[in-house]
Amino acid sequence: MDLAISDELLGTFVPILVYWIYSGIYTVFGSFENYRLHSKEDEEQKNMVSKEAVIKNVLLQQTIQAILAIFLYTVVGNNGGASKTDHQSSSSLTVIARQFVIAMLALDTWQYFMHRYFHHNKFLYRHFHSHHHRLVVPYSFGAIYNHPFEAFVFDIIGGALSFFLSGMSPKTSIFFFSFATIKSVDDHCGLWLPGNLFHIFFNNNSAYHDVHHHLYGGKYNFSQPFFVMWDRIMGTYMPYSLEKRAEGGFEARPIKRAKE
Repeated sequence: MDLAISDELLGTFVPILVYWIYSGIYTVFGSFENYRLHSKEDEEQKNMVSKEAVIKNVLLQQTIQAILAIFLYTVVGNNGGASKTDHQSSSSLTVIARQFVIAMLALDTWQYFMHRYFHHNKFLYRHFHSHHHRLVVPYSFGAIYNHPFEAFVFDIIGGALSFFLSGMSPKTSIFFFSFATIKSVDDHCGLWLPGNLFHIFFNNNSAYHDVHHHLYGGKYNFSQPFFVMWDRIMGTYMPYSLEKRAEGGFEARPIKRAKE
């Protein structure tokens, strides 16, 4: 009896499983005040949506994404976004590394300009993107808490573009979308953990994105989920200093630029 699970199904459901496992780990760390970027009291008082509502919304997003991902894999077939030549050499680490870099740049580019536009367009912000900013104090399992329309534009279209433009196979997509999921959860976790590799290798991290969620930070730090290059190029980069809070934990304090 053949019990093998296809790469397409793994590419659809592994990132969802990774999301809940990884965010669950961060939820445990969040119980320790010394790692937090905001106090538990701030989280309870400032956020404008209940955790129950966040969980329901995320499960809805993941259901929609799973259905559309299965449809996408079905349409493109076993080779995914890969050409025959790339598919034959898909096990090459060089090819996979190239595909990862292309996919990361494609996803970053799409999400930066869509994210910025959803902030600057009052209609789109009021009716769609403001849902995400109900989490003034972000936490891990709220990483993809969004309006379904925004989730479609940001995540589904952005994911499809990164998949096709990179030429990755469904098997490679399992690892890429799991990695992107972990990075998104990390950016929204609201924690600053010692030795976190994402904080070492990426300037775009939980503190950087926390600045964006500040009341006066919404005009800056649109880049997500990997690099900060578009913020630097487009003049929306807001640096920060990481300060220790008296009651424990840290605070990411925006450093306003000289011209402001």
